Amino acid sequence: MFEHAPGKCTREAWDVNEQAHNLTDWSQHYDQYGQGAFYGRIDELHLPGMQVFKEYTSQALDQQCHVWPDSLWIGIPAERQPCRINGYALEAGDIMCQPGGQDFALTTPDTFAIHCLVLRRDWLLTVVGESALTLLESDPQHTMRLGVSQKTRRAATFLMDRLIKRQGPGFEVQVHQGILSLAVTAILEERIPLTDRYPSYHHRRQVVERVREHVNGAAPAPISIDMLCGIAHVSQRTLHNSFTSILGISPMQFIRLNRLNQVRRRLCEPQATSTIGQIASDWGFYHLGQFAQDYRRLFGESPSHTLSRHRRKR
Repeated sequence: MFEHAPGKCTREAWDVNEQAHNLTDWSQHYDQYGQGAFYGRIDELHLPGMQVFKEYTSQALDQQCHVWPDSLWIGIPAERQPCRINGYALEAGDIMCQPGGQDFALTTPDTFAIHCLVLRRDWLLTVVGESALTLLESDPQHTMRLGVSQKTRRAATFLMDRLIKRQGPGFEVQVHQGILSLAVTAILEERIPLTDRYPSYHHRRQVVERVREHVNGAAPAPISIDMLCGIAHVSQRTLHNSFTSILGISPMQFIRLNRLNQVRRRLCEPQATSTIGQIASDWGFYHLGQFAQDYRRLFGESPSHTLSRHRRKR
């Protein structure tokens, strides 16, 4: 559903896959982790040198993100809403930052809202100067969490809201963009890279990524904790600790949620001809009664309702 104004669009979605594709010029993959019917909204504005948007998602998500190259992404979560970037939990007041052309991951809670800026490299260098190069060219792991003052954080989100919600022919976009440029400069001047990591962070993230790559790349089949330990080359304790610290869920919860989301993607394909039973068994769900219960609990609707709703779009 689209609501257009000059330079602005609002997109709503009732499915995480739609939400992931609704942001212009991003490559994203969302899995739903929170239970219940999903609702998402993106208010997006393109201005010279920058993309400004606010995203709301009703359910907890695992987000795999990739922003357009030659840019810098700054994400400011709503206050008191914990989330993780690349598996590392943000503290209250932290903001997030990643250079364009890089993969990064967000784990977000239920009822999550975030203000975001994507700034073109040439715009940044013109407005901010060469001090921006440290964020554009440094190791993304060293700059993914930044500390700024609450005053600067609130000023930036206030100005982004003003731009996104602008009304009336008398609203001076260029003036507000100029003021927002000052806020961006303040963020980049104040920012303190928060590079502290708990000692096992990098190893635990590698464990999760090994399992993720295997699950996404291999044919679905029954899987056990011992098999996952073999894939990641770790003990059961290390496997469990890695998943709970990086994603906030257990390894077997991850497998179940991953596969339920894969089933939903197949059910949402308008041209698909397979039955629900065939699709479920393709992803390792052989007890269809339990599968249907798990599916409804996660997505707030039955598999048959998902299937019929999307096949009507043919």
